Amino acid sequence: MEKINGNDILCEFDLEEAKNSEGKEIEISACVHKVKKMGGFAFVILRTARYLIQSVYSPETCPDSIDGIKEGCFVTVKGTVRKDDRAYNGIEIAMTGIRLIHKPEFDYPLHVSARKIGCTLDVNLDNRSVALRNPVERAVFKFQEGVVSGFREFMIKNKFTEIHTPKIVAQGAEGGANIFRLDYFDHEAFLNQSPQFYKQAAVAFFDRVFEIAPVYRAERHSTSRHLNEYIGLDFEMGFINDMYDVMNMETAMLRYLMDYLKENYANEIKILNADIPEITEIPAVKFEDAVTLIKGSKAKNKFDLEPEDEVFLCNWAKENYGTEFIFVTNFPSSKPPFYAMNDKEDPRTACKFDLLFRGLEITTGGQRIHDYNEQLEKMKAQGLDPEDFKSYLESHKYGLPPHGGLGIGLERLVMKLLGQANIRQASMFPRDMNRLLP
Repeated sequence: MEKINGNDILCEFDLEEAKNSEGKEIEISACVHKVKKMGGFAFVILRTARYLIQSVYSPETCPDSIDGIKEGCFVTVKGTVRKDDRAYNGIEIAMTGIRLIHKPEFDYPLHVSARKIGCTLDVNLDNRSVALRNPVERAVFKFQEGVVSGFREFMIKNKFTEIHTPKIVAQGAEGGANIFRLDYFDHEAFLNQSPQFYKQAAVAFFDRVFEIAPVYRAERHSTSRHLNEYIGLDFEMGFINDMYDVMNMETAMLRYLMDYLKENYANEIKILNADIPEITEIPAVKFEDAVTLIKGSKAKNKFDLEPEDEVFLCNWAKENYGTEFIFVTNFPSSKPPFYAMNDKEDPRTACKFDLLFRGLEITTGGQRIHDYNEQLEKMKAQGLDPEDFKSYLESHKYGLPPHGGLGIGLERLVMKLLGQANIRQASMFPRDMNRLLP
């Protein structure tokens, strides 16, 4: 009988450790990214989990043959570390041995070793498991990891508790027709549009909560800004004075996140040529004033912003305040969601906000109704039957502190930070109206 003590774990390649090992022999297991034969020697470029490493093969120093070693092979290379500013990441490995672990049966259908794959987005997505072996494509999702990690770290430092809420539910938080239905043991159930109901309930016992999880929207949109499944970065906080406490928390989080990315994901920022903004203050404009700014009384939509409006407002913020972010607050109270608190000074408007960034809404948030009777009245005013929301109202019946929160679309934020043209580029395996594979 064997006993596993967890002491002898495999270690991943560490670039900094390799840089400090000049003149020493190291061993790397990686995928062959490219082979460049140069007469009497060859460059074998290795692709580790995060970096490209140049190894140099010479029959004089390496007794093993590289015949048959090609792009896509998985190998273990031994060699001596040499510093070389011309090489990837400033080091190269003078190969003393190479062992083939696995050779693919087929050649790649895409130009993985090129900086740009050079195919349409649909071809890229159809061959996603191969496309993501390209260093630039792959870096998007290492960078995305950084956004999630930075968000989580900020939340925990500010005393938020991470929660995990159901995605199969009996009712949708946002209402309407944009909800996926499914058969649940002979009952109708839905894929959750938002963790909203559960976040609000959790404020009563944790004060501050956050969740990083999938969100499902059955919206028949086929645009560059919509997905039917995406990752939401959500938080909810109790004992607030007004929605500005939530907006301040988001501003602080974004400032922290941008610094976190610069410190920990400089490699990906360089590969992707990402423009990470400096955040000091973010201007806030009321919806009514935003409509006047955009086009006065000719506004097409009296209740929401059109995509071109979001672009206009971000450009306006940049020209007037030197920032690519802008909050839009106090949307009409007759517009959903039903849990948004009406402004006490102007009940025509709700304590709800959107955050726009580089021409796109990335956040929706606000102050929620915490009073039971007030919530009943708002539901009835929007034509909803409180009986349909008995489970949700349970929290209100037994008391909630004044609270508010928000939801950020991870892929939208990543898309705008990286200057991508289509949100599908920011989703590892996107789901839209037309795509269920791979």
